[in-house]
Amino acid sequence: MDRRGFLRAAAFLSAGAGVALAAVPSAALALPVVTGVRLSPEEKSYPIPAADGVQIDKELDVILARTQGKVFAFSLACPHQNTAIKWEAGNHRFQCPKHHTIYTPEGAFVEGRATRGLDRFVVRKDGNSIVVNLDSLLQEDEDGEKWKTAFMVI
Repeated sequence: MDRRGFLRAAAFLSAGAGVALAAVPSAALALPVVTGVRLSPEEKSYPIPAADGVQIDKELDVILARTQGKVFAFSLACPHQNTAIKWEAGNHRFQCPKHHTIYTPEGAFVEGRATRGLDRFVVRKDGNSIVVNLDSLLQEDEDGEKWKTAFMVI
């Protein structure tokens, strides 16, 4: 095979591999999706998760996490370089895929390149819903005590 033929075959194989990878159901790799009701430009209401686990509002990049009788709302972005974090259900933790920073289900920093926990939204309970204040994102290092109490007990 000549050089041109080799390059053409390599290009087709690469394209085929890309199509095959794109065909993998992304739902198998993604968090369960949650939708809520917009109460105002600043607030969105979500059903309280029925069981421990993690859900995502893809539209607003909000993660809801229920663990040990508490519900948290986090920003999807890792505080280190804003990469979308992933939930590792088998390990019961969040991890940034870029630099492998690890966080607890409560969003506390465990190890890695980040220097603080996941950013938390201020939340409140309203009947059977959790209301997330989208304009009030707390950083552990700047908002210490408020960050520590930014969850809802269920």
